[in-house]
Amino acid sequence: MVKSRGPARAPGVPAGAEGPRTAAGGATTPEAAAPVCASSVLEQLPDAVLVLGRGDREWEVEFANDAAVELCGFERTQLLSGVADPRHVLGLEAEGARAVVTALEQDHPTTLRVAAHRPDGTGYWAGIALAPLEDGEGGQRWSAVVRDVSAQVASAQLERVRLDAERRARVALSLVARVSDLLQEVDSGDVLRAIADMLTRQVVAWSAFYVPGRTLREVDGIEDDPPPARPGGRSATERHAKDEVLDLVLAGAMRTLRLDPDQPAPEGTLTAELLELVVPHLAERPDALREVLVFPVLGRQRTLALLVALPRRASAVVIDDLTDGNKEVQGFHEEVQTVLELTARRVGMAMDNAQLYAREHVLAETLQRAMLPEQDDVTGLDVWTYYAPNAEHAQVGGDWYDVVNLRADTVAVVIGDVVGHDVEAAAAMGQLRSVVRALAAELIDPGTVLGRVDGLVTSMRIPRSASLVYATLTPLEEGAWEFAYSRAGHLPPLRVRGGEVSVLDGAGGTLVGFSTGERETAHTLVRPGDVLVLYTDGLIERRDRPMRAGLDALKELAGQVHAPDAAGVGEELLWLADAPEDDVAMVVIRVPGGPEGEVDGAAPRQRRWQLPMDASSIGRARHAVRRTCRAWGMQEVAAAELVISELMANAVMHGWGRIGLRLQDTGDGLRIEVEDANPAPPITRERSASRVGGFGMHIVDRLADWGWRPTPTGKVVWARLRSQPRSSAGEHPFGSVLEPGDDGAGEAED
Repeated sequence: MVKSRGPARAPGVPAGAEGPRTAAGGATTPEAAAPVCASSVLEQLPDAVLVLGRGDREWEVEFANDAAVELCGFERTQLLSGVADPRHVLGLEAEGARAVVTALEQDHPTTLRVAAHRPDGTGYWAGIALAPLEDGEGGQRWSAVVRDVSAQVASAQLERVRLDAERRARVALSLVARVSDLLQEVDSGDVLRAIADMLTRQVVAWSAFYVPGRTLREVDGIEDDPPPARPGGRSATERHAKDEVLDLVLAGAMRTLRLDPDQPAPEGTLTAELLELVVPHLAERPDALREVLVFPVLGRQRTLALLVALPRRASAVVIDDLTDGNKEVQGFHEEVQTVLELTARRVGMAMDNAQLYAREHVLAETLQRAMLPEQDDVTGLDVWTYYAPNAEHAQVGGDWYDVVNLRADTVAVVIGDVVGHDVEAAAAMGQLRSVVRALAAELIDPGTVLGRVDGLVTSMRIPRSASLVYATLTPLEEGAWEFAYSRAGHLPPLRVRGGEVSVLDGAGGTLVGFSTGERETAHTLVRPGDVLVLYTDGLIERRDRPMRAGLDALKELAGQVHAPDAAGVGEELLWLADAPEDDVAMVVIRVPGGPEGEVDGAAPRQRRWQLPMDASSIGRARHAVRRTCRAWGMQEVAAAELVISELMANAVMHGWGRIGLRLQDTGDGLRIEVEDANPAPPITRERSASRVGGFGMHIVDRLADWGWRPTPTGKVVWARLRSQPRSSAGEHPFGSVLEPGDDGAGEAED
């Protein structure tokens, strides 16, 4: 119990003084008037002022001005009765009261800001300035100046909230910008994984991208070929099974789906499938909320993928509630959802553009290759053709070649280039190729053919300019051929003879359709062992050198090539020319004969051909294998011919599109690859005496290791024939799989 000390005294007034002292004659001295003046000043202050004195054990109020009486809500007599606890007078909470007591135990001024309540229950923030007082009597007194600082506290809190919101907004913008930077590497195989990892580090507990095909599948990179869409047509009887994820996929609109992992989804739905994949990640991350966020990754026409995230428990946000006390609210800021939505939108744009580009690429290349003629099998000549579009453009252009048997003794060779790398260039190329081929069937002389082409092109109003070389090969005696040609603004062919390279630059003229006079025809002789190289400018054109320098460089490179087959010459020229920057079309013709016993030891030891989906391609493939193995010093190739015959027969019978044939010397044997557009793998059927056919892969299995792999456009079937050390008897590199004298056309021993 606090003991009453009677009427209040002004601070600093000694005990027992009843009023101001007077000097002789009744005048009041300044020392006596000071306490009265101080008390009057304190009464007029707008801030609440209390003087606290130490009783026997507790603190009590010894003085309170009018502002203090109004703030505390007590009568003055109650405040000064000696029984009013200052902590109760100010309405302090337990924590604030402890802070005040601790401050009073010290011996220096202290400023506090604590939560308080008025007698009517309204709360406010009290700013209390405590300072010790000296009364000259050894007593312990403190002054307490109390202000309502609720407005300042609210302003400071709003400023902190504003600064925190600005900081989060800056972080959000930085994350979205980083997502855009990562999407610049759209061809990277793990770009989506990199984005998901960044989101996991910065804003969520875990995230991943899923593709909603027939089943949900997590993806790390952007795939050019999207999976089949999830079936959306459900009957009325099936709609009772609520499939929220499927509804989100089919809606095709940006909205956030929140799934409760503790709420089981109907079995067989996409929602249940997603939860089955995500719940294990939720169990591994104690910092994650029990909630699954799903954002659609939208393309132009449909949902391409799903961004799935587990929100992280945000750091505690203190909410000052004077009624219920301070409390912590768990959750995540709105900026996190904004970042995830923007990420989903940008990834959707990148995926849609990549898939659209891939579709255009396939369409353009299919159009291009459909317009390329099928090379005729020319008797008496080793002919190799090649075409590759520029990877930097739309994979379509105006380059083309043509090798046609006009009649028994004449072969027509055409190579041309229409300006441009788009579908219009390809269409113009197709028109021009048809015109040239039609005229070649009627006329022989190259100059005459090009003269007629000029007239037709002018009347057809083909919108693109074009260059080409039209030539004919006519056999002469002793294995020689006459090469007659005419050029319409095109680069000159090359003739390679024994390491010497000649530039066939005769019969030059303007671009197709621009000639005003007769076209000329030039003639040259090609002998056994000679090689003719016809090409488009993509083989030599570079940004850092003029065209003339490129032609000189190609001439020098051609003199370094000594492959004894046309495919080897072409492959080595492509390898030495190093990464063409434009569309490339090539025709390499080698006249059989010359130093054919020479073994090709130069790199690269690989060959490739594009063959039509025709039975005649089987024979051409056998000839290609025979010539290649001879060039590489593989003397007996019966096993290789059998394997290539079976692989090519399967491709012709069961494949689609054009057939790609590749041969490679692996160092320990020969690797054969046959590619077609049918993705179905080859099947080795069970052997039966009553079955007709179907044993081709058994033959391949006996002669080689083999397998297959899928490609973006179909499949590749490969076989590897291992060589063995030669014995003194001259065993062939692949072992004695055939009896001597067998030409490889028969069945292998079972």
